Amino acid sequence: MDSHAPSLTAPWRIGVDVGGTFTDMVLRDTAGAVRIFKAPSVPADPSEGVLGVLRLAAQQLDLPLTQLLRDCALFVHGSTVATNTILEKKGARVGMLTTEGFRDSLEIRRGMRENQWDHRAPFPEVLVPRYLRLPVRGRLAADGSELAPLAEEDVAAAAKVFADEDVESVAVCLFNSFLDGRHERAAGAALARHGAGPWISLSSEVMPTMGEYERGSTAVVNAYIAPKVTSYLQALDRQLRQLGLPRSLLLLQSNGGAVSVEQVAARPVMLVLSGPAAGVGALKGCAAPGEAANLISMEIGGTSCDVMVMAKGEVPVADELTIDGYHLTTPSVEIHTVGAGGGTVAWVDDAGLLHVGPQVAGARPGPAAYGLGGEQPTVTDAQLVLGRLRPGPLAGGAVTLDGALARRAVETKLAKPLGLSVEQAASGVIRLLEQNLLHAVERLSIERGHNPATFTLVAAGGAGPMHGANVARALGCKRALLPRAAGAFCAMGMLQSDVRQDYLKVFLADLDKVERSTLDAAFAELEARAADAEVIEREVDLRYEGQQWPVRVALDGFDPGALRAAFEAEHQRLFGHIQPRGRIDITALRVIGRNPLDWTPPAARSPQGAPPRPRETRPVWIDAAHGWQDVPVYEGSDLRPGCTLPGPLLIEERTTTAFIGPRDTLEVDSRDDFLVHIDALA
Repeated sequence: MDSHAPSLTAPWRIGVDVGGTFTDMVLRDTAGAVRIFKAPSVPADPSEGVLGVLRLAAQQLDLPLTQLLRDCALFVHGSTVATNTILEKKGARVGMLTTEGFRDSLEIRRGMRENQWDHRAPFPEVLVPRYLRLPVRGRLAADGSELAPLAEEDVAAAAKVFADEDVESVAVCLFNSFLDGRHERAAGAALARHGAGPWISLSSEVMPTMGEYERGSTAVVNAYIAPKVTSYLQALDRQLRQLGLPRSLLLLQSNGGAVSVEQVAARPVMLVLSGPAAGVGALKGCAAPGEAANLISMEIGGTSCDVMVMAKGEVPVADELTIDGYHLTTPSVEIHTVGAGGGTVAWVDDAGLLHVGPQVAGARPGPAAYGLGGEQPTVTDAQLVLGRLRPGPLAGGAVTLDGALARRAVETKLAKPLGLSVEQAASGVIRLLEQNLLHAVERLSIERGHNPATFTLVAAGGAGPMHGANVARALGCKRALLPRAAGAFCAMGMLQSDVRQDYLKVFLADLDKVERSTLDAAFAELEARAADAEVIEREVDLRYEGQQWPVRVALDGFDPGALRAAFEAEHQRLFGHIQPRGRIDITALRVIGRNPLDWTPPAARSPQGAPPRPRETRPVWIDAAHGWQDVPVYEGSDLRPGCTLPGPLLIEERTTTAFIGPRDTLEVDSRDDFLVHIDALA
């Protein structure tokens, strides 16, 4: 990738990722040249962040904004608006229809707690109060047949209550509707006739999965966020089209695939991991074509760290997702997020102990070094104190770092209360943060049965390359990959993500007794809905008899023996045991429809000629054992494929800075990214 290409060749593609601190944009032209831009996010109105980074790009490319958009063949957007609507409790006023006798399933929650030993922590506020959860008569049997017809007079009465109570959006979750949604469709039509408004979420259409609570909770969250999220996306799409974008934008879903605004409008709950899920496409870009790579990504931004694992070229997709205590059943890539980023606040408690997080400084006022009024020391301030970050403009001038303000914050808030030097306090902040990062990565690697020694740690995000080598060492990885585009990792991933739709059908059968013709007929029904997809994949959910949670297994032809072997291998990895010759049940069928986006690798840069010369040498605090050392600082564009350098050293790229420790060796690989060989000099 050459981010310093002198010109661009239309048409191009644009990916925009709205983060908590920065809005990132990646532009890739027909010839493969890549440009990266960053602008401060606007949490109050994310669309302003999108337009802001587009204006910045147009200005720096010396193009009118209308031409920048007019020559864009593909615009992919990842937005946190769905997640933030839930976290900030700014969703719609929701009403709910349930089958008579099931009014309280949403509040009972199956009795599930994140920590089964903590019986005192209150559950999150129920998004639909009981007086707005209204029962209706009518019942479907366990096989989907009708036991009692839907009482439409109950629906009409509920619609009147909703109108009187100013309900903005309605969720409908009726018993056994995952088998047949006709009662829900009839209830939705009756609600519309009686003026319940345009926002009606049917659980059988949002996610027709077994489990009354999970399906109802998903439908309620969908109803809660739909008015705000869908309106935002439609308004942004109209605005971009008016400014010259020739076709509607695509959105990144939680499953790691892109989808149109029109397709996702009825199911915005599919966007709750919209930004981080782009890491799937980004990891694919880190692997060689056709390689079944083992990669662990650690994407660290200003406010959080998102961890994802790609094993043998695949990132697992699961249905269980919890956002702020609310349980969702929606296809989502497996991501573990912790509050650990450049803006994470360090503080000393009343007992004199140092803590890092979970508080964050955000985009404004941000770290003390931003000079925007922030007084609490953050990880970014600690890096400045240790000489690892350069004072001055950051992220192309989006913000400016003031070393004196950073040092003052660390000294007054941390060093003096702890009785330490400023360097010791700042170093302690970094060590604590990296310990938190290590635990986050272990959650999806070691705890999932993976051996980190067989994986490469991909340290991405604006702050990732500062910590990648140390976390990889603690984890036991032999290599850490620091992408040049680390500062816009997810925005880059959006341009490498397939268009994807997931379809599910509950299907109950004994694996060893099911008729092949019955299975094929059920799959054909799902595949008809994915008729526009270029690639169609089949999966089945399998579980031992009596087991609660199924395991997803890819289906390539139907061979019960092969399916049993694949299921048991995955079950052994996940749970550490199997039931030899135990009965295995099919619980659901899945079809994944993909339209792969063409991704031509950019032209390779010429290999390194003469040994590169550092732009400067500056004092950097290494650790307590090494103290301050004069460390060479290289400009990233001066390092080409084939270049090999011993640590310690710093690399300054346009959107990130990388720190390579004294025991490690840096190699610029054939893809022009920075590959760190851990402890190669030990």
